[in-house]
Amino acid sequence: MSPGSRPDASWADERLVQGCLQGDERAWAALIGKYKRLIYSIPFRYGATPADAADIFQSVCSELLAELPRIRDARSLRSWLTTVTARRALRWKQSRLRRREDTLDTTDAGEDAGFLAAPDEFAELERSQAVTEAVARLGDRCRLLVQRLFFDDPPLPYEELARELGLATGSIGFTRARCLEKLRALLEEEGGP
Repeated sequence: MSPGSRPDASWADERLVQGCLQGDERAWAALIGKYKRLIYSIPFRYGATPADAADIFQSVCSELLAELPRIRDARSLRSWLTTVTARRALRWKQSRLRRREDTLDTTDAGEDAGFLAAPDEFAELERSQAVTEAVARLGDRCRLLVQRLFFDDPPLPYEELARELGLATGSIGFTRARCLEKLRALLEEEGGP
């Protein structure tokens, strides 16, 4: 890493992993920050409480730290994290079900079986993470525009967004189209959705 450069979530996984392997704590913080939402979202889908999700998160982070030197292709890190987190969440769920005093009714069993049989939910998590990463890599103006129009709830009206970006209201549509094209190119570059 070049002196003065500060790792952040917009960096490619390869670069962050390399920084982690060189002992850069800022690279570790950026890597964890980049995937925190993805890692937390999986236990919640299994019905974990916030405390249990935090335990699973810590466990996954510990395993990641131990496995970093053995990860052959950092570009597959998102998939690796999804798989490891899902396995830990499944173990948590199975442990919880075993501890239950009452017997599992068919509704609970059906919900668990349905979740495990639906890999498309993991694909959706990966797509969501890919979009989040690509948005983080956009330039400041495009990143702000995309966040305000597509992630804020409710979306910021064009008039307010134009004021915030220092643009004419009539140019927001054109700027939005350009930014979405840049986002699409970043997603294709990463092999995303």
